[in-house]
Amino acid sequence: MNTSWEELILKNFGHASNTYNKEAELQRTFARRLAEQCIATNLPQGNWVDLGSGTGLLAEALEALNPNQSVLRVDASQEMLAQNRDGSQTQLWDLNYGLPKWPEPPALIASSFALHWLNAPPHRMEEWFSALTPGGLLAITVPVKGSFREWHIAAQETGVHCTALELPSPKSLIKGFNRANIQSEELHSYTQTGPDINSLIKPIVKVGAQASPTASLSVGEWRRLHKAWPHSTNNESVSLTWQIQLLLIQR
Repeated sequence: MNTSWEELILKNFGHASNTYNKEAELQRTFARRLAEQCIATNLPQGNWVDLGSGTGLLAEALEALNPNQSVLRVDASQEMLAQNRDGSQTQLWDLNYGLPKWPEPPALIASSFALHWLNAPPHRMEEWFSALTPGGLLAITVPVKGSFREWHIAAQETGVHCTALELPSPKSLIKGFNRANIQSEELHSYTQTGPDINSLIKPIVKVGAQASPTASLSVGEWRRLHKAWPHSTNNESVSLTWQIQLLLIQR
């Protein structure tokens, strides 16, 4: 990733930090789901880390389910870390440059809706897995290729380029792992609906996730997309479907 791309991502999340928790329904849903699955496994106590923690939705869910365990929040956005509750353990760090040095290897490395913003997501996962203590758990939720089907259909029909972020494929994320280590591998669909495509894109902007490496669209291009966007049978609403991969990999 070049510096300008990284800066754009951080700028967007920084601007959205004050309202992120209010708007992040999708992220909260899957953070809670991932936390529940983590707690259901035989997790060792020790150093628990939330990578790309943002405002701390995943860390909060993990701590709520295990009150005697604290979770270190690691993120590259100072503004997002500042939204974590008072007394939280936080660390400002850009995960594109590897992991920080910790006094002890983590027993849990968890990450929700952050991996796809990093350079080479499969490499990052293998790096995180290698940092675990024996028996430790790598727990990930991340949107993957296959998301935004309706957006891609409209773009193909109109010739307007799709500005949605290119996402990693599910297969690429697990390619470097022994199948015996994969404790859970789930792919979930999550569909948002609204009266027009602006109502679908606005939540993405409100949580700061609108960065795209491609040029912005004109008003006219968005109108063309809206006309070609798949509508419901009654033609009164449109949808945007996410594919979310949930992975638990034990070392």
